[in-house]
Amino acid sequence: MMDVLGPSPRPATAPRPASLFDHTPDTLGALLAEWRQPAYRARQVLEWAFLHGAECYEAMSNLPRDLRARLAAELPLYQSVIARRQESADGTTKLLLRWADGSTSECVLIPDGERRTVCVSTQVGCPVGCVFCASGLGGLQRQLSAAQIVEQAMRVRAACGGEARLSNVVFMGLGEPLANFDATLAAVRTINADWGLGIGARKITVSTVGLPRQMRRLADEKLQITLALSLHAPTDELRQQIIPWAERVTIESLIEACNYYFAATGREVTLEYILLGGLNDAEPQARALASVARRMRSNVNLLLYNPVEGLPFRRPTDRAAQNFLAALREAGINAHLRRSRGLDIDAACGQLRRREHADRTG
Repeated sequence: MMDVLGPSPRPATAPRPASLFDHTPDTLGALLAEWRQPAYRARQVLEWAFLHGAECYEAMSNLPRDLRARLAAELPLYQSVIARRQESADGTTKLLLRWADGSTSECVLIPDGERRTVCVSTQVGCPVGCVFCASGLGGLQRQLSAAQIVEQAMRVRAACGGEARLSNVVFMGLGEPLANFDATLAAVRTINADWGLGIGARKITVSTVGLPRQMRRLADEKLQITLALSLHAPTDELRQQIIPWAERVTIESLIEACNYYFAATGREVTLEYILLGGLNDAEPQARALASVARRMRSNVNLLLYNPVEGLPFRRPTDRAAQNFLAALREAGINAHLRRSRGLDIDAACGQLRRREHADRTG
């Protein structure tokens, strides 16, 4: 059984110029040693970048001028520019970043009281092709590097303003994180590291449409991060209508992979379920979902569909959503209905990128 699936051809390898956000203290220290710099310079550079949020080397005032010039010339700090920014009345802020090759990706700040969550993308476009989603309408263009994933979190942190810190990171933007496994894992480690963004592992969530082999690989890393499975249907037949990759990955194989993840990490898996009006939001489907959830250590997050222009799917009624939630809870499932955010902007993943492309191409 294949785990990285779909009809899309293999994307071109992402251009990967050396970037500071690709480095760890050890690798940066080794590079600076080659430049005949003392060992403590690596710590200084990383503190400026991550702790103080310096956006250019010139701001790193305790570094020698010649070192700052060489770093700027040979080790780019930020590789993106902010192409568009949207702000919602509820405080949600969406950024569209443009990379040096002209490709774009989205990242989002979601404030909720003292909690500030950033949602990052792992690919330019998406290969999965979920029928309700704007992210995959143009297919997969390329992978994002670990540095480019981390840079999204840094860009969003700057959007918080002042000294506000990010509290949570979710890998739920454009792309399938586990189909870009090495870059995703490296970005998680940098985001978690005390020398990086310093965000606790239990406040980091990686979402997947369901790649069993990669889910096991992630489990074997023994990280305390949350794994979220985008299930969206309780039966293989319905799931295959919604998610093309489900034609080769059964729910049974996903249950086994989720149980493996729990056994290796002790962390419950979150089942993400987007309610699509009239398609997967009836009470019999809620009971079927409860049967799936009971076979693993899991909780269920219900999400109301954010409509995408040009797609035939609709948001469920409030009554249907509440009935679905009640049916899960009556079956003993720990389930929550997640509040929609950013509805007055391009809320769903991929919509801002799609709008920007349409505007540029006329």
